[in-house]
Amino acid sequence: MRTTVGWQAGPAGAELHQVPLERRDLRPDDVAVRVDYCGVCHSDLHALRRDGRDTSLVPGHEFTGVVTEVGSGVTRFAAGDAVAVGNIVDSCGECPMCERGQENFCHEFPTLTYDGTDRHDGSTTLGGYSREYVVREGFTYPLPAGLDPAAAAPLLCAGITVWEPLRALGVGPDSRVAVAGLGGLGHLAVKLAVALGAETTVLSRSADKAEDARRLGAHDLIVSTDERQLAAARDRFDVVLDTIAVPHDLGPYLKLVALDGTLGVVGYLGPVTVPMMDLLAGRKRLGSAGSGGRPATAEMLAFCAEHDVTADIELLPSKQVNEALERLGRNDVRYRFVLDLSDLS
Repeated sequence: MRTTVGWQAGPAGAELHQVPLERRDLRPDDVAVRVDYCGVCHSDLHALRRDGRDTSLVPGHEFTGVVTEVGSGVTRFAAGDAVAVGNIVDSCGECPMCERGQENFCHEFPTLTYDGTDRHDGSTTLGGYSREYVVREGFTYPLPAGLDPAAAAPLLCAGITVWEPLRALGVGPDSRVAVAGLGGLGHLAVKLAVALGAETTVLSRSADKAEDARRLGAHDLIVSTDERQLAAARDRFDVVLDTIAVPHDLGPYLKLVALDGTLGVVGYLGPVTVPMMDLLAGRKRLGSAGSGGRPATAEMLAFCAEHDVTADIELLPSKQVNEALERLGRNDVRYRFVLDLSDLS
């Protein structure tokens, strides 16, 4: 086994402590990555606070770093290469979804970067809040030159989560897109929709983020609590991408969807209730998406390099991880915390 160091929470608590960690010895198709930057995702916070959690946890599933060693069968990477890793590190590779490059929908469920089960030895995966990660070559992505490695880290979760539905729904120069919620997911959805050429609008509960929306490239902001503004925007958008992470009424957002358009919900993944009449009037569609497969992730990274799209981040030394999580719980970040792991020794 290989020894490294990282931030781990015990079975019953949400606070993380620096501890030694063990990584597997390299298999033939493995890559060892020195983790330099790891984004802090809302799902990290949810996992740490999950009721009944009875195992230790090392979070982190959107990170960038540098290859330090490769297995005997690796052909795409060499020591010194800049790379990125997302929230999926393995899949069955054989089911119809995997064969289509949609490993995120693997019928046997993909192996997650942390708190997943290794398909070979049954061990629990430990995440990127760590100085080293060992990952299969096929789930490691070259980090394009020109992308800032710290600001690129959130692309591997927040970025791909909004990229996949935007691409699947055919968003382009003739599209009218609205993004509900301007947080970690939403701000990247705006940047990507704008870069794809879409007329892009932000839906926000107040006008406080109007300046941010314009800076990110949005063409308009609609205050979702203003009935007059909502009424004026009825049936306006081909795609409404809902990135709001808490339970909320989908009805007002469906009213904004144009004929044959789609409301894509990627923020809140719990139960929802939708009157069928809200879909019937306009042949509207309700959909969702989660993460992305390997082809889409590689495509997104290349697109972001070409269009200079990265996350707006607040970079913190990893020793401030508990502060970052506490602030994230209060939504006190614009728009993604990223941990600098260079302080781990």
